[in-house]
Amino acid sequence: MPQLLVVAHAPSANTRRMLDAVLEGARHPDIEAVEVRWVPPLEAGPEDVFACDAIILGTTENLGYMSGALKDFFDRIYYPCLEERQGLPYALYIRAGHDGTGTRRGVETIITGLKWRACRDPLICRGEFQEEFLEQCRELGMYMAAGLDAGIF
Repeated sequence: MPQLLVVAHAPSANTRRMLDAVLEGARHPDIEAVEVRWVPPLEAGPEDVFACDAIILGTTENLGYMSGALKDFFDRIYYPCLEERQGLPYALYIRAGHDGTGTRRGVETIITGLKWRACRDPLICRGEFQEEFLEQCRELGMYMAAGLDAGIF
């Protein structure tokens, strides 16, 4: 069964709601043949990346960059996964208090080195928290899981 890994930093109540929405979408009842796992970035390692068929990354915007937790994840998995996981399908969502540009650039720079394959443009949830962020996150999770389920990714 294909495995969708979610590595997302959720340090606040609202970012946890966004993560829960991603997981809810990925576990939609119409998607029957995909296993979905969330592993916090400080706990996720190369073995999790080796075991998955696609990955969703989630981060907050911290001082114009990704969260330290997600950066730590990349620092630990980069070289072990560099040759073995090229082409891994991924999606990214960012909870940005400002514009998310630096955060996106930082993540995409690392992803470019890993040679992972974007399945869609990053979801950047900007400014004050809005309830519509939850539906966007739910759709992102469903999109990735449905793509795995259909054999597209």
